[in-house]
Amino acid sequence: MALVSVQECALAAQMALEAAGVGAEAARQQTDLLLDAELRGVPSHGFLRLERIIARIGNGAADPVTRGVHSWRGDSFLSVDGQQGLGPVVARHAADVAAERARQSGIAVAAISHNNHIGMLAWYAEAIAEAGLVSIILTTSEALVHPFGGGKALLGTNPIAIGVPTDTGPFVIDLATSLVSMGEIHDHAHRGAALPQGWALDADGQPTTDADAAKRGAIAPFGAAKGYALGLAFELLVTALTGAALGRDVTGTLDAEHLSNKGDVFILIDPQSGQGAALSAYLETIRQTPPAAGFEQVLIPGERGRARKAARLATGIELADPVWTTMQRLRDAAISGSAAS
Repeated sequence: MALVSVQECALAAQMALEAAGVGAEAARQQTDLLLDAELRGVPSHGFLRLERIIARIGNGAADPVTRGVHSWRGDSFLSVDGQQGLGPVVARHAADVAAERARQSGIAVAAISHNNHIGMLAWYAEAIAEAGLVSIILTTSEALVHPFGGGKALLGTNPIAIGVPTDTGPFVIDLATSLVSMGEIHDHAHRGAALPQGWALDADGQPTTDADAAKRGAIAPFGAAKGYALGLAFELLVTALTGAALGRDVTGTLDAEHLSNKGDVFILIDPQSGQGAALSAYLETIRQTPPAAGFEQVLIPGERGRARKAARLATGIELADPVWTTMQRLRDAAISGSAAS
């Protein structure tokens, strides 16, 4: 593992993206998304994805410029053709437009198709909550998860994020309906670490702790049948609203060549309830609950990630050696290209 300063990480990613043809502001958004994942201890959605993003641009599978094309299918339903743009660039623009409508009408939905991987959903939910709006965010992925009782990948990891503003800051949850993300499997493979038992099956449907074998197999749904049911429901819901592909027909978030055909849905609501103080007080009541045996304290979801972020902003980020080596190579290539021109 390499300990790298936040500034050095961000600069390397920004330079590499701009050298690939991404504008400065769009590169900042993409970098900020990847950086926030690393700071919160979610390396599966961090800088290990940078090389693939740049490769997708180079292969014509990602457009480094577009922010998508918008059309309103009703007073509060925004349909977005992402035009294969960078995930956070298209999604944040759609969310900003939907937020403006939600403040007028109380609610707005943005249904996004043909958009690249949008990364860690908490990044969006937190920003939306800081702006005073409630959000429910869904996205789909390639078939990576086996159904409960099955041995073959047929569903996406299909995560959900919910953000709620309170008087003491945003409450945010962000979780996949799989036991783990495929990015976590890739992170274990990068570090040469064994997977915990129960995370994944190999290509033959047999349990495995080998991360490389798991990449060719299937991840377990979280919570057995309940996680499977939620994952399936989210896949059907997102596809119904966006026209995205389903199951094993989904491509474009794990490779560098195929166009992305998954879907993203942002539901934004203006609460206007005046309950911010009550929500904060309720969360504090939960924090002050006496912990059960074996626990030091009761935490609110997201608090460990925020604590990691504060610490890493001060000390730097530990990156897997292959990830930092790749980032340095991309940065140095950007510098060489700039000097040559």
